[in-house]
Amino acid sequence: MLRWAATFFVIAIIAAIFGFGGIAAGAASIAKVLFFVFIVLFVLALVFGGSLFKK
Repeated sequence: MLRWAATFFVIAIIAAIFGFGGIAAGAASIAKVLFFVFIVLFVLALVFGGSLFKK
């Protein structure tokens, strides 16, 4: 998921360089959402990951 966020971030930068403001804003928004979803899932995995797989 972090890879997808980085991909959309790169797309946003390239679109901004070429002057496509709408596409850049959309790609940046998607990248931001994916990044925060990744952070939430990462923290949940850290908190609950150890307790879920212990027997």
